[in-house]
Amino acid sequence: MPKSVWFLIIGMLVNTTGNSFLWPLNAIYMHDYLGKTLAMAGFVLMLNSAAGVLGNLLGGFLFDKIGGYKAIMLGIFLTVVSLIGLTQWHEWPHYVWLLTLLGFSGGIVFPSMFALAGTAWPEGGRKAFNAIYLAQNVGVAVGPALAGIVAEKGFDNVFEVNLWMYVLFFFIALLTFKRFETDSVVPKNVVSERKRITNKASLYALLIISSSSVLCWIAYSQWSATISSYTQDLGLSLKQYSLLWTINGLLIVAAQPLIAPLVKRWENNLKRQLVFGVVIIAISFGIVAFASDFKMFAAAMVVLTFGEMFYTPALPTIANQLAPKGRQGFYQGILNSATTVGRMIGPLFGGIMVDQFGMMALMSILVIIVVIAVIPCLVYDRPLVKRSKSTTVLE
Repeated sequence: MPKSVWFLIIGMLVNTTGNSFLWPLNAIYMHDYLGKTLAMAGFVLMLNSAAGVLGNLLGGFLFDKIGGYKAIMLGIFLTVVSLIGLTQWHEWPHYVWLLTLLGFSGGIVFPSMFALAGTAWPEGGRKAFNAIYLAQNVGVAVGPALAGIVAEKGFDNVFEVNLWMYVLFFFIALLTFKRFETDSVVPKNVVSERKRITNKASLYALLIISSSSVLCWIAYSQWSATISSYTQDLGLSLKQYSLLWTINGLLIVAAQPLIAPLVKRWENNLKRQLVFGVVIIAISFGIVAFASDFKMFAAAMVVLTFGEMFYTPALPTIANQLAPKGRQGFYQGILNSATTVGRMIGPLFGGIMVDQFGMMALMSILVIIVVIAVIPCLVYDRPLVKRSKSTTVLE
């Protein structure tokens, strides 16, 4: 693995550790500390994610126009500003505005990180994106575990530690990312008819597979929204809830040898990998529907994690494969936006469902939503088949 990818891995680890100090606890903080309903908490998280969608698109655009280093530094700077504000003002409504800005700034960073991984190690294929994915989840394992301990001593400490993690990320990016940045600016040339058709088909394929990500993240986001508050209602402590995320992150790293044979077998058939992952994710929410203690929630998290390990790393790999030269940032931005749209819709949808119909009804609907997400995984390459026919005609 190139040294440049290792720097990206370290940066993503620090970034995600800082980020995961706060996001699993947002719904709990608004519901239990600020006294807001789950629906209201879901609405605020929706604003955070909506800003993240704009940030994702801007981050991908900036990667292609000015390069990943500048785009990432801009995102980190805005994040630090947001967190300085949160350390001082985290009451209502200041929390809403600063959390929204935090979503926007964080959104700028992620597509550039994935696009940089693809350009820094193009021959690595799925390995480059899987490495970044693993770094994310080590951060998810470490962050919530520490956050649960810190939060019990006072939520003010959560904001402060989050801030210092991003300050560290700022210096890592400042000192290392500039060295290996690949010029990805789109060349200003006339595009041939054949290339226009190819790009259009690839974009359609990306939008189809992105719709699967939206559906899965509507469900997945419930773990940091409705499910987080539900565990508190059942008597689980903050430490136990945070431990669920630690299980998620550590298992993603520890279980790589277990899933390696299937991943290798499906290396040239990402569609099977996607479908298999989605089905396992759907099963996990069926388990949550009947969970009433820590062991059941832990079992659901383990099942969810195995599904996630097959599904999630395949998506940026597909986006990178579909992206025309010089458009990697734009394509990763769209894919990350889809994820963020799911996170935007999920908490509000889940909050309303739980307030009106209860947790069992929500989990039942989530199983159906995730199963529907199989369809885009099966048909996303249809535009590429039509493209092949069109380019044959042009010849």
